This record gives sequence, C-alpha cells and structure tokens, in this order.
Amino acid sequence: MTKKLMRGSHVLGEAAVLAGCRYYFGYPITPQNEVPEYMSRRLLEVGGTFIQAESELASINMVIGAAMAGGRVMTSSSSPGISLKQEGISYLAGQELPAVIANMIRGGPGLGNIAPSQSDYFQATRGGGHGDYRCIVLAPASIQELADMTLQAFDLADKYRNPVMILGDGMMGQMMEPVTFPEPVDPAKLPEKDWVLDGAKDRPQRIILSMLLDPKILEAHNYKLVRKYDAVRENETAWEMTDCDDARLVVAAYGTAARIAGGAIRRVRQRGLKVGLFRPKTLWPFPAKPLEELSHRVRHILTFELCAGQMVEDVQLAVKGQAEVKLYGRPGGVIPTPEDVAHQISHYYYGAHLDEEGPGGGA
Repeated sequence: MTKKLMRGSHVLGEAAVLAGCRYYFGYPITPQNEVPEYMSRRLLEVGGTFIQAESELASINMVIGAAMAGGRVMTSSSSPGISLKQEGISYLAGQELPAVIANMIRGGPGLGNIAPSQSDYFQATRGGGHGDYRCIVLAPASIQELADMTLQAFDLADKYRNPVMILGDGMMGQMMEPVTFPEPVDPAKLPEKDWVLDGAKDRPQRIILSMLLDPKILEAHNYKLVRKYDAVRENETAWEMTDCDDARLVVAAYGTAARIAGGAIRRVRQRGLKVGLFRPKTLWPFPAKPLEELSHRVRHILTFELCAGQMVEDVQLAVKGQAEVKLYGRPGGVIPTPEDVAHQISHYYYGAHLDEEGPGGGA
C-alpha cells in the first residue's frame, strides 16, 4: 500500500469515507474546520450526503435521523461544539444508535483558545450528557492510528449500537504525517441491520425511542445498557506498554501527550533512568486492570496530561493505592517539549530516590 502525506483532519475524513460513512452533519469551529471542508467535497464523490447545519444542536439531531435509517454517519467538532451536542449524544446512547463523533479538543473552559488540549477527558469518558450511559472513547496518538481508529470506530458503533467518540486535539488535526489506508468498505456489503426504520410496507412496525415513561421499563432498558457496557469492557479495552519490563517509574499518558512523553522517556533512558510508558488506547473503557497489575511491581506513576489533571483520577482508581501517583499537567494549550517532560521525570525519579536500589526505589 502507498503511503500518503496528509493532514490529520483530512485523514479523519478520508478514513470515515473508506469505512463506509456516507453521511456527515456538522457546524464549523476551529481547530477542526478542515474536517467538514474535506467531507463537503469527498462525500459528493461517493454519492454521500454532507450538510453544514445551522447549529451544533441541529447537526447532532441529523446524525440521529441518519443513524435510525441505518447509515454510517459521523459528526465532528471541537470542545464547545461537543458540549452543545451532548443532549443528542445521550439520545443516541439511549436509543442504541451507532454513530461516530470526533472531538479535536481546544483549550477551555468556556471559549478558551484554539490551541491543543486534553481537557475534555471527563466529558468524553463520563458520558457528558444526562443519564446512565457511556460512549466508547478511542485515543489515537499518531496520524496512522487516527486513520485506523476511525475505521475501528464505525465497526464498534455498529457492533454495540452505541456512539463512539474519537478524542484528538488541535495539534493532531493540523499536523501532517505519512499514512496508509486500507481497502474501502462497500456500504452495500455491510451486515444488515434488523432494527432500522426504513419503511414498514413488508414487515412489522419498528419503533426507536428513548422516552420510556414506565419506571420498570426504563430500569430494564438501563440494565440492558449496563450489560452492553460490561461486554465492551470485557472485549474492547486496549492499551500499550513501552519499556515497562525494568521500569521503576512509569509515565501514564494518552494521545498527543503520549507522543511527547515517549520522546522524554527516550531522553531519560539514555541517562540511565529506568522509565516506561503506559498508554491507554481506549479511554473508555479505561484499561484499569493492566495498570493495576503493573502497579504491583512499579510503585511510582507520573501521569502527564495536557490539562490540569483528569485522567489522573482513573489512574488513581486503577492502582488502588498500590502505587504513588503524581501529576504533571499543562492546562491552557501550552505544549511542553519532550525535554520539559524529561525534566519533570528526572525530578520525580531522583526525588523518590529511584536511582537507588532497595525499598526506597519502590522495589
């Protein structure tokens, strides 16, 4: 397969089209405007539908309609825009409708700025809207992984009849890297969906709704969703560990932050520090079990995030007090260099006496 040098936002759009997405509804917001720009042209080439809606609220409700009709559908936005879509995302989850939502995070809260950030972690992993529900949340760390996870997102959405969120950031949307795309999916050859609303001329009536006024019926529905989320946890949790076999300190980071942390770890390892990287690839479900198992032999974890600290809470819950968890967070869109992160790693490493053998090093 031939590699192409492409911008992240364009890769997201192309991967969606290759995954069989034929419907895109969105509303402009920086730093992801290149996604709808790309889709406005590309979908016309494959006979799809692109609509720039009058608002984020309108676009997410258009997503609901296309999902009900059985189409592979996507929307994208950035932080404040995703906030406006939350009611619709809750409806998607409640109605068990598959859809892909991409969030190229910008600095916040409020309007913030257009610099890259990871401050929407809570919003993405805790549901974000009202009610008992979860989105499957994927966290690519490279442009190639963005392409791969976009295709995966559509498959997961259909498999579990659930919204899937791709969590990127402004840097990932704008940077360019070589990427290889797989063969395209033919939407006509996708598995038939026996629940879609496509006209009941030759079949019994179907109804899709999330307003269940009988408390017992609603409770049963919510228990059904819980069982589905348990299956997602069991089957779809993904993570990556690098240089953890001999590590005395592990850095936990995802997405763009993990790229920066990887460069920092290479630097400190050249200086003799035994440091590894734990990278969640799914933010929900969070890979708590492998991180807990790692904490039995590595008693010091430094969580690095491009925010004031959100994933750190999941790290603390995962290790259950078995390891000391510290945070290095940079909020507001400031992007530290690998050398900045290497300095923080070294400071913690020597401060905890991990350069010494024995109990003081957490062995």
